[in-house]
Amino acid sequence: MKKQIHYFLTAVLFFTRIPCPKWVDHSSEALNKSSRYFSLVGIVVGSIAAAVYYASSFIFSTEISLVLSMISSIWTTGAFHEDGFADTCDGFGGGWTKEKILTIMKDSRLGTFGVIGLLSILSLKFLSLKELSSQVNIPLVLISGHAISRFIATILLYTHEYVRDFDSSKVKPTTKQMSTISLVISAIFGVLPLFFFQKPTVFISIFPLLVAYLYMGNFFKKWIGGQTGDCAGALQQVAEVVFYISLIAIWKLL
Repeated sequence: MKKQIHYFLTAVLFFTRIPCPKWVDHSSEALNKSSRYFSLVGIVVGSIAAAVYYASSFIFSTEISLVLSMISSIWTTGAFHEDGFADTCDGFGGGWTKEKILTIMKDSRLGTFGVIGLLSILSLKFLSLKELSSQVNIPLVLISGHAISRFIATILLYTHEYVRDFDSSKVKPTTKQMSTISLVISAIFGVLPLFFFQKPTVFISIFPLLVAYLYMGNFFKKWIGGQTGDCAGALQQVAEVVFYISLIAIWKLL
């Protein structure tokens, strides 16, 4: 149990700005094992965003509450996944070879594709949540979105080879090798919040998420032969938005 707590806190330390005990570190073994708790970290981040939204809604409009909620999640993670998404947009938008794509993704500067990508996905996230606010419990949606999107990202880590050595990358590597048991544990925490929805049709949203994973996974495989930490971050952001959009469609059509 102590080791599992260590692995979970390693994931918290690695993916968020939440303070952890000094004995928690970024050791290779702990980092590899911590992948099983990525979805649980999503529940934590989603809960913070949900709490900010809920508290703000007593004073401010839905729109302001949603923006504050989004800011809180970005601050909590240090824009970890947003940075990965932006780097991925720059890399694949401006590079035509594997080497060029990886070089651009490694560059700390933000390019045109990254700016446009961030503006687009954040706008889509806000508008999707705003539309959902009149149909479903937003705090639950936020917790679910953050959890299941991180599970989808862990599938990429499990199925695709990491294409760059840790020492040569400025991006945040996730894990060199993810075990099957870690993927199963991540799946449990990723899907768990869905059971709290009143409509069981919410589980249909898993299918569009898998389509997003398959498309992006094949895209990354085609161009760079696998995945990087930035690719996983990009998939998390896309999966989160796909989840929100899927809920809109499910609530309207079913």
